[in-house]
Amino acid sequence: MDLILWRHADAADGQPDVARPLTGKGQKQARAMAQWLQSWLPQDLRILVSPALRAQETARALQREFETCDAVAVGQTAAAILSASGWPDAERAVMVVGHQPTLGEVAAQLLCGRAVSWHMAKGAVWWIRNRMRGDRSEVVLRLAITPDLVPGRRFAVRANARLRTCDPAPSLSSRR
Repeated sequence: MDLILWRHADAADGQPDVARPLTGKGQKQARAMAQWLQSWLPQDLRILVSPALRAQETARALQREFETCDAVAVGQTAAAILSASGWPDAERAVMVVGHQPTLGEVAAQLLCGRAVSWHMAKGAVWWIRNRMRGDRSEVVLRLAITPDLVPGRRFAVRANARLRTCDPAPSLSSRR
């Protein structure tokens, strides 16, 4: 099974939280990521989207049908998202368009086996696969990309020296 996590793109501040729209930057991020993803996504992809406006607008950039799903709404748990997606046994690939910190927690749970808080940038996509190797299940990170790294798209690139690990040890830094 493939599980594709897409954090909503950059959104405006405001209240109520569920009514926050994408900013102009967020609209560009969503369009660029959607355009790039189109050639990689399977045709029978199931797309689950938070009811929050910013997630809905991000998903619309794909120009595909999607399901609005309360299980991926703001404040939901990693367990709720995994259950809604059918992980690890769904018959087809599933994309979840949702929010931090939950999407980062889903990725950490799948890739580390425990719930730690991983940061997922606005508009970023993480593609995780569950596959069988002989008689054992293996979880593989296929892709992790932020909108500023989408091929053919120009965004201001910011260096981020933070690296989060599965270990409770302090984070590594590129500074020496």
